[in-house]
Amino acid sequence: MKRILVPTDFSTHAENALKAAAIIAKKNKGEIFLLHLLELPNHMNDSVTGADITPALMLFIKKVNENLQKIKEQPYLKGIPVHVSVQFEKAFSGILSFNKKNKIDLIVMGSHGTSGIEEIIIGSNTEKVVRLSEIPVLVIKKDVGKLKFKNFVFASDFSKEAKKPFKKIMEFAKIFDANLFLVMICTPNSFKTTLAAEKVMGAFMAEFDLPNYSSHLFNDANIESGIINFSKTIDADLIGLCTHGRTGLAHFFNGSISEDLVNHTTRPVITFRI
Repeated sequence: MKRILVPTDFSTHAENALKAAAIIAKKNKGEIFLLHLLELPNHMNDSVTGADITPALMLFIKKVNENLQKIKEQPYLKGIPVHVSVQFEKAFSGILSFNKKNKIDLIVMGSHGTSGIEEIIIGSNTEKVVRLSEIPVLVIKKDVGKLKFKNFVFASDFSKEAKKPFKKIMEFAKIFDANLFLVMICTPNSFKTTLAAEKVMGAFMAEFDLPNYSSHLFNDANIESGIINFSKTIDADLIGLCTHGRTGLAHFFNGSISEDLVNHTTRPVITFRI
């Protein structure tokens, strides 16, 4: 995970994400791609696609580039290769297209989270990227301070389809020499006995050579609250999940645990696409 994308809208949340990305890049000898996306009004889009660029648009682009250069000069980015880009595209689709063009390994995004009716109506670009990205997405909710990721929770059903993304989870845990807490959440709607859960998790881990891990079964009313409450009990620094990337009606009816967690926990969350 050496090529790290950080989308920025110049907010505090975006800066928190960039600080986290800087720590990861330094630990992993990586590089950062700092991206600002401009979703322009229709009359400005005509200027971009046509032959003439209006003075107002030129001034706007100049200001954006000045802001990116100021960010690039921040002390916490010293020694890290930082590439800055501006794209004229909607935020979430621009992020996904940038990934493919630049072979990005990890996206780090800031988010404040929403709740209630605001969450249902508005949603967020971060949630859309979490749902649709084919590469890992790390969501940072607050100032990271001295980011350590020592206690890393990975919540899963430990099915066969989770084995491929689990390799990337191991890779990320290795960067921080993290203790990996593997947890299966047991709810009234998805009950498993302790013996059955241990059998599933044991068979899953038999294929991997991982020294610093422990297996846990945690009971709760639903999966989301189970992950949050288990993470509190071990004082987790990071929560990891796999996502199916559902869209349309399938996403509406099935919901998304990953998106709910991005909204409802203050802990960093990293998602890996199945």
